[in-house]
Amino acid sequence: MILGILGIVVPLLPTTPFLLLSSFLFYKGSEKLNKWLLNNRILGEYIYNYKTYHAVKRRTKIFAITFLWNTLSISFYLLDNLIIRLFLIVVGVSVTIHLLSMKTLEKVINN
Repeated sequence: MILGILGIVVPLLPTTPFLLLSSFLFYKGSEKLNKWLLNNRILGEYIYNYKTYHAVKRRTKIFAITFLWNTLSISFYLLDNLIIRLFLIVVGVSVTIHLLSMKTLEKVINN
C-alpha cells in the first residue's frame, strides 16, 4: 500500500499495480482494511473503477498524463545520462499509451 501511495509522486514507481495488489490482499486478509481502502475518499473510487470497469475518468487520465510528463521532464532536465533519459522517455510513452488505451468513464459511477 505504501509503495502504491509513493508511486503517486515518484515517477518510475508504479501506482496502480501496488494499489490493486493491496486491494486483493486486503480482500483476502482483512475485511476491515478492504472496506477502508475501497471507501477511501482519494483512492477508493479509482480502485473500484479500475477493478470493476478497467476504466478511469477523463479527468484522471488528463491529470495522470500531465503529472507524469511534468515529473519526467524535471528528471530529464536534472539528469545528464543519455541512457537514463532514453529510459525515462520509454517509460513515459509506455504509461501514456496504457492510460490512453484504457476505457474512459463518461459518467460518475458510484460504488
